[in-house]
Amino acid sequence: MRISTVCAAIIALCAAAAVTPSYAANHPGAAAYCIKKGGVVQTRIPEYGTNGGDPLVLSGSADFCQFTGDDGSQINLLLSTLITREPTLAALAYYAQVEMGSCNGNPASCYCTLLGGSDLFGGINAAGGGWVNKDDSNDVLETCIFPDLSSIDSWGLAYHSVGIIRGKDLAKVLKYKNPYDGSRHAPPKPGARG
Repeated sequence: MRISTVCAAIIALCAAAAVTPSYAANHPGAAAYCIKKGGVVQTRIPEYGTNGGDPLVLSGSADFCQFTGDDGSQINLLLSTLITREPTLAALAYYAQVEMGSCNGNPASCYCTLLGGSDLFGGINAAGGGWVNKDDSNDVLETCIFPDLSSIDSWGLAYHSVGIIRGKDLAKVLKYKNPYDGSRHAPPKPGARG
């Protein structure tokens, strides 16, 4: 096994291990909430090397809620990110709509990185990787994972930065409400308690 493959596997395993396995099974209300709001619960498995013919299936799984719009566009987020009433970095990134700026290569991946998250399996390389739908191995999700372990669809996040809603406006379904909407106080400064 090449060193880069080993490093990639270690990075992806750390990300997978950090995600609570079988969140829907442990929190049945989360799955019900996703469905009630028009989403579909999907269990996804982390895989490295999805651009090749023989990906490395990594340990763990995570439950995501997928919303599909009338136009066929989609946005996905971890169930835990969807249902928490506390702030998460993924929800704050979605609400803040920070300008994308200049990015080379994959704009969604670059934007995720600029916001402090990562969606890279094994760093910048052609091998690829992502969260693969347990029921459809061709359905690979590029999701931005933040240091607090919250996660949101990288492309949905990037499109939202320029005002394009993919799937569903998450402001209508996230239990953590938008702190930037003008009717609430601003979020606490870093290091301060809310």
